This record gives sequence, structure tokens and C-alpha cells, in this order.
Amino acid sequence: MMHCDVDAGEKVLLSRLREGDRRAFQIIYQRHKIKMAAALFRLVKDPDLVEDLLQEVFVKLWEHRQRINPDLPVAGYLYRMAQNLVYDCFRKLSRDKKMQERIWAGINRWAGSAGEHIEAREQQELIHAAINLLPPKRREVYILCKFEAKSYEEVSLLLNINMSTVNDHIYKANQFLKKYLSARIVYLLVFGACNVL
Repeated sequence: MMHCDVDAGEKVLLSRLREGDRRAFQIIYQRHKIKMAAALFRLVKDPDLVEDLLQEVFVKLWEHRQRINPDLPVAGYLYRMAQNLVYDCFRKLSRDKKMQERIWAGINRWAGSAGEHIEAREQQELIHAAINLLPPKRREVYILCKFEAKSYEEVSLLLNINMSTVNDHIYKANQFLKKYLSARIVYLLVFGACNVL
């Protein structure tokens, strides 16, 4: 794995940071916060959560400043910390219902406007792969309701099934998709990282 050379200015800043220089820390924060926020948003799709994680990344940078190697780019170090925090966040989903709802609301908003997120091709492909694993009738119902914006009543008439069956298909499809995606999202975090920064 290749490392970019660190310019002399950053090397001095990192050395000062290691010694506890708060001004150096503020400069590093200003230089990297926007790129880190963008990277985090691509991973979690939730602006509020991005803000929390961004602050946590830089708190950890300060707390662990003595571990920093001034000869290596700080961006890589920051991203590894961010990646670990996001990984931990997804691991906690099953224990934190409120956080789970926030994350999936963000992912659903993103999935509903895929045209605005062409850069997130891996995530888009993962969602479509998950939908393709649904049983044929359930997949058909899900696509008609969620992608073609048809009402439950319209789908009921179109497929000659009652509305409670439509509702049951949608509920079970959502449960499957959440379980499937939460089990595989870490794969994207780990193996898609090189495309983020």
C-alpha cells in the first residue's frame, strides 16, 4: 500500500499536534473537516449522525495525538478512525432501535433519489441485489409500491390480491431488506473505503 508524501507544512503541524499544540489541532481540523464530513455522509447518509461522528473523530485525534506519525498523511489516519466509528455504529444497530430508525430513514431517503447519488454506485447495486433476492411475488409488489409509487389499492387490483396481502408483502420485504443490508453494509465500509477520499 502506497502512502502519499507529507508536505513540510503538514509535517510541522503534526509534530506540533503531538506536543499538544491546540492551534495546530485547529488548523488540521479546518483543513480536513469538510472532506471527512463528506466521507462520513457517504457511509451513513444521516447529516445529524455525520455531525456527531465528525466531532468524535477529531476528539479521538486529540486524545491519541501522541500516536501520530508526522511522516504519514493525517487524512489516512482520520479516515481509519472514522471507518472504525461507523463500523461500531452499525454493530450497535441491533441494540439501539432509535439509531436503527435514523440510519434506515437516511438510507431510504437516499434510495428514493438514486439519480442524485450516482457516486454511491456500490450502495445502489447492493440494494438492487437485495431486492432481487425477494420471492417473485413479493419483489413485484415491492417494486410497484416503492419504485412505481402505486398505492396498495392499485397493486391489489393490478395483481388480483387483497390489500392485507399487499401490506404483508411490503412489511416482510422491508424486514428482509433491513436485515440483509445491515449484515452487508460493513463490507462496503471496509472494501469501498479507497474510493471515498
